[in-house]
Amino acid sequence: MINIIGVLPDDTLETEVKVTEENLKRYKWYWVDFSDPTADEFRLLDSVFHFHPLAIEDCGILLQRPKLDYYDEYDFYVTHIAKQEDKEIIKEELDFFVGPNYIVTFHFEESKEVEQVWNRITNQAAIEKWDPYYIFYQTLDKLVDAYFPLIYTIEAKLDVIEDNRQNQSMDELMDELFDIRHMLLHIRQTVNPMRDLLYRMLNSQHLTEVINRREYFSDIYDHLLKVSEMVSSNREITTDIRDNYLSVTSHQSNEVMKILTIITSIFTPLTLISGIYGMNFHYMPELDERYSYFIVLGIMLVIGLSLFFWFKKKGWFD
Repeated sequence: MINIIGVLPDDTLETEVKVTEENLKRYKWYWVDFSDPTADEFRLLDSVFHFHPLAIEDCGILLQRPKLDYYDEYDFYVTHIAKQEDKEIIKEELDFFVGPNYIVTFHFEESKEVEQVWNRITNQAAIEKWDPYYIFYQTLDKLVDAYFPLIYTIEAKLDVIEDNRQNQSMDELMDELFDIRHMLLHIRQTVNPMRDLLYRMLNSQHLTEVINRREYFSDIYDHLLKVSEMVSSNREITTDIRDNYLSVTSHQSNEVMKILTIITSIFTPLTLISGIYGMNFHYMPELDERYSYFIVLGIMLVIGLSLFFWFKKKGWFD
């Protein structure tokens, strides 16, 4: 589907426009949005707009790394949208062709960021302040702002895991924790390349319109830095929680092993004695004594109690 906004020299806005070179020449500037285009619509990138074949190829290949390419009459940007579906972070690509009097957006999935900016323009009486790079800025700003709710949701989940008020088992908590680490990894793989893209834009001498609006794009860059720091911070928190749980598990295992070791140490000599007198040899003089059974039991009791109090004195029960 293709949507078009055309602004005439008198700042009149038109939306019902046929995409042809002749029609587009009438406008002071225009915005063409390709949303999940058909094969015929996809070919308009070449037949009407005459974009470079490599840029068109990048549009057709899903999830290119965020980047900026300079061309003679326009600049080509690849950006990433991140959104959550169940326990997965889904990345989607949003491409921009930005020229002096037009902006073309291209995406295969619906983009609420594009829709929000589109609605702002069509519902606004004053259109004078809008131009292709201002649309680019507004869309990019909303795209980056959409990263924050993902981080806030993850932080809330980490608080729940850390408190564990529902008394979940260790295995359940670790499964949730690794799901969160997986989500943070996907967000980082989205945010960091976007941060590098904004850094390149701000330090480029070719992007005059970006230089003229440097404070706006710098604000987006600051947001990306903040998101990147939040992702790193939350990954460190997940590491700390994981290590704490592993330490608790290890401590519990050590306690169990200590008790088992004490029991084994006490019963080993008793088992030796009972084993000796359980061999049923015929010539064992002690067996003929009247009180041998009780004497052996007494010796075993003394050995067991002696070992018990010795271990207690050494602090093995603390």
